[in-house]
Order: sequence, then C-alpha cells, then structure tokens
Amino acid sequence: MTAQRWFHRRGSLARDGWQTVVDDTIAGWEHTGLLVAELGGEHESERLLPGGTEKLIVPLAGSFEVRVREQGEETSHSLAGRESVFHGPTDVLYVSTAAEVVLSGAGRVAVATSPTDRVLPTRRIDASETPVELRGAGGSSRQVHNFGTPEALDAARFIVCEVITPAENWSSYPPHKHDEHHPGHESRLEEIYYFEAAPSRVGGEKGSPDAAFGMFSTYSSPAGDIEIDALVRTGDVALVPYGYHGPAVAAPGYDLYYLNVMAGPDPERVWLISDDPAHAWVRETWEGQRFDDRLPYGSTEG
Repeated sequence: MTAQRWFHRRGSLARDGWQTVVDDTIAGWEHTGLLVAELGGEHESERLLPGGTEKLIVPLAGSFEVRVREQGEETSHSLAGRESVFHGPTDVLYVSTAAEVVLSGAGRVAVATSPTDRVLPTRRIDASETPVELRGAGGSSRQVHNFGTPEALDAARFIVCEVITPAENWSSYPPHKHDEHHPGHESRLEEIYYFEAAPSRVGGEKGSPDAAFGMFSTYSSPAGDIEIDALVRTGDVALVPYGYHGPAVAAPGYDLYYLNVMAGPDPERVWLISDDPAHAWVRETWEGQRFDDRLPYGSTEG
C-alpha cells in the first residue's frame, strides 16, 4: 500500500486539463505542489494559474509566454525554453504568491508550487544564469540545474532543481533522507520527483521514447514507512514525504531526468541530508575518479 500511495503513473494525477496535479488534496501531502501540461497543437494553448502559492515555471520542452497580473498591473515574460530536458538548462520564471498567471505557448511545461503568505518579487532567471553542477563521479556522475535553490533564487519556501542522469549512471545516491529537524545537519523536506526518460543523446538516439525508462527506489526511515521500487517513464511521479530515497538509475540506452520540488515545516529554507549509514562510504570512492565525459549536456551535443 505504501508504494501505491506515493508512486503515480503518468495520467493518474490528471485533473482540470493538466496531465499532473500534485497538491494538498493528496492525503498526507502539505508543503509542495506540481502542475504539468502540454500546451498548443491539439491541446489548449493557455492556462490560468490563480494566486495563493509561490510558483516556478519550468519549460520542459518548447517555449512559453507568461503574463503576470499583480496589484492591478500586468507584465509579460518570454521563456525561450529548450528542445527537451536533455538539452541543457532553461530559463525559468519565479512568480509571487500574490500574482495570477496566464501561461501560453507550445510544448510541455511544469509549474512547481508551494503555499505561502510571504510575497517576494517575480523574477526571471535566464538559462545562462542557471548554476550547473556536476555531481558524483564515474558511474554516479550526474548534472544538476540549480535554478531554484537558495543560492540562485530568493523564494519563500520551496527548493527546486532538476537532475540529468546519462544512460547506465546512478543518481540520488547514496540513498539519503531529509525527514528530521537537526539544525545544521538535517532539514525536514517533503519531495516530489517528476520523471522523464529518452533514448540517450550519446549512442541511443534510435530507441523509442515510449520505451525509455529508469528505476527509482525509496525505503523506510524512523520517520515513516515507505517503499517504492519502480520502473519509471516520462510523466511518472514519486512523492517522498519521508524515508530514504535513491537510487535513481538510468537504464542502458536511456537517459533519465527528474525535476525535484522540496519544501517543509522548518523555519529555514535549506537542503540538509543524512546518508543511509550503510552506504555513506560510497562517497569516498568518488575521490580520484574521472567525471563522466558525456556531461555536461548542453543545447547541442559535443
């Protein structure tokens, strides 16, 4: 039952024209939200987002226009976007909780949310401004786009980033947790994983996008019982309210992507984790290893 409660196949969270809706209507979920939609073509080309939550608009594939209505004024912002989540960083838009949004364009878009009364200014972060982190080493090499972390964005509650794991590599590893409040050591954050997978940009382009997959796992900690051991494809969502999570593994021939949205009840907006003590030693093995030379993925191969 724990896996069924916290893991959702593509389409199972569809509502009101959105392919995915994560919010507090899900029992036990409180601090974060996610909306995913296809716009344009045979789909509607416009979405209205009411106020009441801070938002980070993240183009997954395609380009978008965002009209922001706040205190009687309207501003417009262009998001050039990208070909796919495997084609480098994208520009994103942070929107104040006091604002309404009209989102239009063509492609697939994600909107990370978190409920808050705190009002911060709307801000566009260009793709060129996005901090790109290469994390791990060897077969644990992955690429992280930190456009919504405390170092890059002044937000009220949420922490948002995306991770690209090339074929055969491991990420979210060693397994770790953030479900207890230990100032300076661990923070309480529930977390959304939204997945996409595709034939690898290096050597696997002939594969079928519908067949592309990875694997993802969670397991229990003292904070609560959870178990997910799932094959994940584009559009699948894992919710992690507590427990150890990882690894996320890209299958041979297929690259794996996930968008993370985190927030919690602690007063500090900070990502502090505790590795599973049984596997923490693995980090030491990365010293002296080469980073995967397939990364970083950018807007073009090379």
